[in-house]
Amino acid sequence: MFRYYVWLALRSLRRNPVLTGLMIVAIGLGIGASMTMLTLFRAMSGDPIPQKSAQLFVPQIDNWGPDQREKSGEPPQTMLTYTDVEALMRAHAAPRQTAMYATGFVITPSDPQQQPFQAEARATYSDFFEMFDVPFKYGSAWGAQGDDSRSDVVVIGKKLNDKLFGGASSIGKTVNLDNRDYRIVGVLDDWSPQPRIYDVMDESFGDAEEIFVPFTVAIDRHLDNWGNNNCASLSDPGWEGHLHSECIWLQFWAELPDAAQVQRYRGMLDSYASEQQHNGRFHWAPLTRLHNAREWMVLQHVVPDESRILLMVSFGFLFVCLVNAVGLMLAKFMGRSAETGVRRALGANRRAVFMQCMVETGVIGLAGGLLGLALTGLGLIGVRAVLDKDMSSLTHLDLVDVVLAVLLAVVAAVLAGIYPTWRATQVQPAWQLKAN
Repeated sequence: MFRYYVWLALRSLRRNPVLTGLMIVAIGLGIGASMTMLTLFRAMSGDPIPQKSAQLFVPQIDNWGPDQREKSGEPPQTMLTYTDVEALMRAHAAPRQTAMYATGFVITPSDPQQQPFQAEARATYSDFFEMFDVPFKYGSAWGAQGDDSRSDVVVIGKKLNDKLFGGASSIGKTVNLDNRDYRIVGVLDDWSPQPRIYDVMDESFGDAEEIFVPFTVAIDRHLDNWGNNNCASLSDPGWEGHLHSECIWLQFWAELPDAAQVQRYRGMLDSYASEQQHNGRFHWAPLTRLHNAREWMVLQHVVPDESRILLMVSFGFLFVCLVNAVGLMLAKFMGRSAETGVRRALGANRRAVFMQCMVETGVIGLAGGLLGLALTGLGLIGVRAVLDKDMSSLTHLDLVDVVLAVLLAVVAAVLAGIYPTWRATQVQPAWQLKAN
């Protein structure tokens, strides 16, 4: 029977192509606008490490005091000083922990045919790789011994390995960074979490760095900070003055697998801040915070508020399109009142008429969904034209988006067709036969 209803629906749609086209276009425009924004929003708000985001935490310690908080209108500082980072690393209150900051090198290839070039790097501890489930193609991280011994070792990315060594294993080989040789101990596999969960402060979206160097080595080599650096007051000159200043420029992550460890870590933070107050460094009531990765991304507005507004506006546009589709369907179904009356007179019950009309709306929704997919593709092309390179990589349709668009179109069309269909079933056969 369903196949018969589909055949009737296709026949009915061909009978009035202009009205049919208007309904399909109305639904397609709404689906195209809403799916374009939904695809972008889902990509931006996704959890790149869902299996561990509830176990990764960012501590905050207020080292500027209430006066600076009033000026900035912000909660405790989003980064830490070198003094606080060193204290947290020594406390080792988490099974895994890492301090980090963005830096960079000039790479001098061993092949004389290649010119030196700059590359972004990340100074971090070896725990970083296990904490963020970083995949390796060759080798591994340098380990705790590499952190403690301040070894000249690095982990490089797959793209850099392909460029310098043709994709072959480069473990044990050296790479010249800022005129100093570093031994390669690991090569990453493809890895580019979006958002960049480990550093949403410097750059929320974009490729991961191609070089990872021990934090202790970066500090010893006075490697410049390529990320954010905020100071409430002037610091003493030189690298040592910067390290011992109240400037915030370092990020810190701790892996806490269960609620008990989270509670103990909060207590440790509070105790440390109280100790700093007691020692005279802080002249205000201690203030600390601890956020997991999901909370941290919300706090840092990784997904801009404007994106949420645009998403709501796009679904509002879809609603307007569906209201127009309701009117068009009502005109179409009521225009067939004579045909419906004859069918009723020949024995078709209201349920049969209702099912036929609902199948027809579903076919219209399916056609509108396919049109909406095409318009979504065009919309994403337009979005890529106005977004930067890092953000534009997020604007693509996957299988989930395709299925969602078609289902949304069909469901929306069926919902829009309920009232016109109900009106069609109320046709009185006797009145229609008498009128004709």
